[in-house]
Amino acid sequence: MRLIPALFVLMATPPEPNIPDLVRRVQADSAALTRKLGSSLSSGRLSGLSAYYAAESKALEKLDFDRLSREDQIDVLLLHNKLKSQISELKIDAAERAELATHLPFMDRLLALDEKLRETMSRPDGRASAVTLDALADEVSKAREKLAKAKLSPAAAIKIANAADELQKSLSHWAKFYAGYDPDFTWWCDKPVQALNAALENFERTARQEKAGLKEGDTTTIIGDPIGREALLAALEMEMIDYSPEELIKIAEKEFAWCEAEMAKAARELGCKTNAEALEKVKNLYVKPGEQPELIRDLAVEAIDYFKKNMLLTVPPLAESTWRMSMMSPEQQLQSPFFLGGELIQVSFPTSTMDHDAKLMSLRGNNPHFARATVHHELIPGHHLQFFYMQRHNTHREAFDTPFWIEGWALYWEFMLWDRGFARNAEDRVGMLFWRMHRCARIIFSLKFHLGQMTPQECIDMLVEKVGHERENATAEVRRSFFGNYPPLYQAAYMLGALQLRALRTELVDSGRMKEMAFHDAILMGNQMPIAMVRARLNGEKLQFGKRKPWRWYPGLN
Repeated sequence: MRLIPALFVLMATPPEPNIPDLVRRVQADSAALTRKLGSSLSSGRLSGLSAYYAAESKALEKLDFDRLSREDQIDVLLLHNKLKSQISELKIDAAERAELATHLPFMDRLLALDEKLRETMSRPDGRASAVTLDALADEVSKAREKLAKAKLSPAAAIKIANAADELQKSLSHWAKFYAGYDPDFTWWCDKPVQALNAALENFERTARQEKAGLKEGDTTTIIGDPIGREALLAALEMEMIDYSPEELIKIAEKEFAWCEAEMAKAARELGCKTNAEALEKVKNLYVKPGEQPELIRDLAVEAIDYFKKNMLLTVPPLAESTWRMSMMSPEQQLQSPFFLGGELIQVSFPTSTMDHDAKLMSLRGNNPHFARATVHHELIPGHHLQFFYMQRHNTHREAFDTPFWIEGWALYWEFMLWDRGFARNAEDRVGMLFWRMHRCARIIFSLKFHLGQMTPQECIDMLVEKVGHERENATAEVRRSFFGNYPPLYQAAYMLGALQLRALRTELVDSGRMKEMAFHDAILMGNQMPIAMVRARLNGEKLQFGKRKPWRWYPGLN
């Protein structure tokens, strides 16, 4: 009689789940399925991922939630929220796919080639494949003729063009797998593959250039894709924001009015008659070419020393010593006219290759008083310190990425430094208020754009006329917002996340329930999550699976 191996004896009683490992496993599974299932246009990919997310969501419902530790409960709630969100996004993708199929009737047949390869890895019949490819090329050409006569918005045309580009990638993956290795396939299919690819290129060119109006090599025209109110509401639910888009716009307008009033005070101190005049005065205080890196270095050191001296949060010595700097290329500055941050702060400043007007705009937009208001946003205590903690504490929670925590935290410190009198003079206050107005405007123009109430050009005009941006910088900002692969709530998340954290600080620190350093360190060590869940984690409230208490955090709008 054989003995049962000890491993199977141990497995007879299922162990208590390791929730962080569960989060990591779901992330790894999702990534593996995404790679395996191929094109984002594939119906098999959509249905496969949907089934996986639904199964994992049901599995979470079977956990004995009340027996879990508080941190594990938080992870389960976050994971459940993420799975629900992913299922919702896939439904939106499926609806968009169905719409695309009316203009790309050949889509499923073409995708089936690569899908079969991924599923079976079986050798195709070269002659039969050539017949299929030839028929597909003819179908694509006919669809292009029909597309040329269709009435489409530029946004719809761009979606169709991007889908055609995705189909070319799918065709390339399938054909390259066999080409050269399988003599029968190569002999039959070499030319038909080229013909089909050429037909897809013509189709994509018709959609992008003729219907959307984007000429070849155009990197400046902005064509956005508003997602609509229902999709905005779904995104807000995922971020645990208990306000409508219209209410969030009202919040931004109230904050903007406060900024304008404060800007008027600073303008009077500078002897200026208008806010615009004060901005012009400060913009023209830029440093000479070549001096910007030293300016940024000095501002970074000043901020680090300030936070350490005032014991506002813990700055590990390694975090203090490992940040780096680089200068952005002119091409990068087309989308990012200001800083980008993290361990590496990327500095925007004119290069010798820019024309005269572009140089002046970059100089003025990156003056010392604007920079002093944002260097700490990018480095310490902002993004660099965030990422430092994220890589060392609750690392599995990087799965729950949200700009409300990432960007909200960095902007929260701009609020805090204003309240603490960090500005040395009226010029500094103008710089701080410029960025605060900019973040108010981001809420207004991004939400109104996705509600269909503003065009990209109107967004640019708002940044120039209401905030005071240089026009090229405003254009780059809007291009980044709608062409930079950012989710629709990303630009609004800066100020909304900061306002949430400020409200939470009032609730926990000003009330005496937590010390300031402990409060800030706890947020960093908790890693990223919606701010409503940060609140639930820190305030001791009882957590329930599938239920969440609404949080109306903005005073005067309840």
